[in-house]
Amino acid sequence: MGVQRTSVDRLLEQPSGRGLVAIPLALIIVITAVDIHSPADVHLGPFLVIAPALTASFAGPWLTAAIGVLAVAAQVFIAVLHGGLATTNHIAQITSLAVLSALVFFVCYVRERRGRQLSRARSVAETAQLVLLRPPPRRIGPLRVAWLYLAAEDETQIGGDLFAIARTAHPGTRVIIGDVRGKGMAAIGEASVVLGAFREGAHRYATLPELTAALEESFCRNLEDVADTKHDPGEHFITSVVLDIPDHDSQAQMINCGHPPPLLVHDHQVTALHSPRPAPPLGMSELPASSRRVDPFSFETGDILLLYTDGVIEARSPTGEFYPLAERVASFSATSPDALLRHIHDDLLAHVGEQPTDDAALLVIERTASHHLHRPHLE
Repeated sequence: MGVQRTSVDRLLEQPSGRGLVAIPLALIIVITAVDIHSPADVHLGPFLVIAPALTASFAGPWLTAAIGVLAVAAQVFIAVLHGGLATTNHIAQITSLAVLSALVFFVCYVRERRGRQLSRARSVAETAQLVLLRPPPRRIGPLRVAWLYLAAEDETQIGGDLFAIARTAHPGTRVIIGDVRGKGMAAIGEASVVLGAFREGAHRYATLPELTAALEESFCRNLEDVADTKHDPGEHFITSVVLDIPDHDSQAQMINCGHPPPLLVHDHQVTALHSPRPAPPLGMSELPASSRRVDPFSFETGDILLLYTDGVIEARSPTGEFYPLAERVASFSATSPDALLRHIHDDLLAHVGEQPTDDAALLVIERTASHHLHRPHLE
């Protein structure tokens, strides 16, 4: 480990401190000059503590300490010109200023240390997000993709919502979006089990019922190892929607496991894809593959599919109103997944007025033209 040296460059390493440091320096000069030219019974030296206190608001501890030392030196200079250092009043002023400057330095040091810890926590969370969620590519087969994740926890980037996209051999694309009961870091383990099972099973199982049954079996088998049953002894389950989107067929398939219905945008009309036979959430019922019914729907070139978690539609305004996602999507004129996602993000935050209180995930998928895509006869 190299030796750290405190230098002028280190003290001024924060870009914001380079210009703002002139303010406390000017205060020290002005207060000192005015005090020197004031009558002997007027003492402005105590106001010098403003300089280090102000510096601590925009700079690090070492620059704050340097300004504090300059303030104490200015107080000593005032004392020399106003009766000498031996007077009781000047000794008390110098001592008080030194103690207060030291306290300001200590508070600034603790704040910066905590800031570094939070920065490391965010870095770890961002890395975990990349490992766990593995953000999908912007283009996969004939699909264009955009996504958004809003975590409810202030110091994390991830929570209990999940989504993933995987290519299949038929060829096609399989998609999952889900929501773990609960939120925050405690739900990450449960989400990781389902995501791992999906990425493995999406290539292995030929049908959606088989894939969904595998997700159920994996979640139930590993639940005790990953769930926080000590602090959360209640039921543990995950609502989800699993999709199969063929490359060369406009007929897609869906199995909804207790999740909010996806929205399909076709010719500027928004339709909620409600399942007439939804399956229970993952973890609630180990149904065999033969008991899981597939819901087909048409997903044609130019259509946009919007998947989301309940953190979006249950986001409340200051007056308690839920966010009307379908109505807002119908009012937007976005022509691409990225544009639509930006509209929803900005509108959602404006509706809530602050950061959402629940994890929220959005996945926007658009089918684009393909040279080999044909339109089969739909029953």
